[in-house]
Amino acid sequence: MRLYHRTMNEHFYRQIFDKHQHVEAVPSNKEITSWALQVIRLLFPEQSKQVYIDVHQLREEFVRLEKELALIMNATKACQNCNNEMLAKAFFEQLPDLYLLLNTDIQAIFNGDPAARSEFEVIRTYPGFFAISFYRMAHGLYQHDVPLLPRILTEYAHSKTGIDIHPAAEIDEYFYIDHGTGIVIGESCIIGKNVKLYQGVTLGALSVAKGLAFTKRHPTVEDNVVIYAGATILGGETIIGHDSVIGGNVWLTKSVPPNSTVYHKPDITVFNKTKV
Repeated sequence: MRLYHRTMNEHFYRQIFDKHQHVEAVPSNKEITSWALQVIRLLFPEQSKQVYIDVHQLREEFVRLEKELALIMNATKACQNCNNEMLAKAFFEQLPDLYLLLNTDIQAIFNGDPAARSEFEVIRTYPGFFAISFYRMAHGLYQHDVPLLPRILTEYAHSKTGIDIHPAAEIDEYFYIDHGTGIVIGESCIIGKNVKLYQGVTLGALSVAKGLAFTKRHPTVEDNVVIYAGATILGGETIIGHDSVIGGNVWLTKSVPPNSTVYHKPDITVFNKTKV
C-alpha cells in the first residue's frame, strides 16, 4: 500500500512539475489591477494623494502607464499575434471619452442618492462607482479584443464590492448602482441611459448551456429604468421598456412594454398577540 501511494504521489508531482515547465512567468493579478488603479487615480485624484507640479509631468505619467499596459499584454501573451503597443496606444487614446462617461456616472449617483453629500464622496467611497470604473476600463480593453485582462479587472472589482459586471456588457451613460452588493450583469446584457439598479439585481440568462456561448442570453434594459432590490430578469429576448419601474423581488422572463410598473405582491399577515 505504501509503495502504491508513493508511486501515485510521484506521478502527481510529475504532472504538476510538467505543467510548471510549460507556463511562463506572467504578471500577477495584483500587478495588473495595480496598473488599473493607477489609471483611475490619475483620472480622479480624489482617490489619490499624488501631486503633479505641471501638465508635462502628468502627461508623462499617462505615457508611463501606456507603456506598462503594453508590457503587461506582452508578458501575459494575452494576444500573441497582436501589436500590443498599438493596442495600448488605442486604449489610452480613448481615455478622454472614458473619463467623460465616468463623469456621467458620478453625476447620476450624486443626483440620485439623497445621502450623497458631494461628488468627492461618490468618487472616494461609493462601491457602485468603484465597480463601474473598473467595468468601463475593462470594456474599453474588451472593445480592442484584448483577452484575459478585462476579466481580471472586473473580477477584482467583484471581489471588492460584490458587484459582478461582465466586461462585454454594453452599458450607456449615467449608470447608477445603489448599494450594489449582489448585482450580476451578464455578458450579453445591454443597458441604456439613466438606468438605476439596487442591490441583489440579477440580469442573467435562462440557460447556461455552453452551446449558447455566442448568442444573446441576457436582457436588454432600455433608458430611464429603475430596478429595485432582489429583482431577477432573465433571457436574451427579454426587454425592459424605457421609463419602467421593476419592483423588489420581481422574477421576469418576458418583456415588459415602456412605462410599465412591475411589482411582486406578497401576502403578508401581521398578527399581534398583545391585542387579542
